[in-house]
Amino acid sequence: MSEERKASFGATMKAVFWSFFGVRKRKDYDHDAANLNPIHVIVGGLLGAAIFIGILLFVVRMVVAK
Repeated sequence: MSEERKASFGATMKAVFWSFFGVRKRKDYDHDAANLNPIHVIVGGLLGAAIFIGILLFVVRMVVAK
C-alpha cells in the first residue's frame, strides 16, 4: 500500500488563498481534497479571515480619518 505524501502548510495556505477567490481548477481541487490536512485547512481559513478583516478595518479607518 503506497501512502501519498500530505501537503505542507504552505501548500495548504495557497489552496485556502485561491479558495477565497473561488478560482480553482477541478484537477487542483481533487488533488487538494486528497492531500490537504483538515487541521491545516481550518487554521489557514481562520488566518485568512483574520487577515481579510484586518485589511478591511485598515481601509475603513483610513477612509474615515480623511
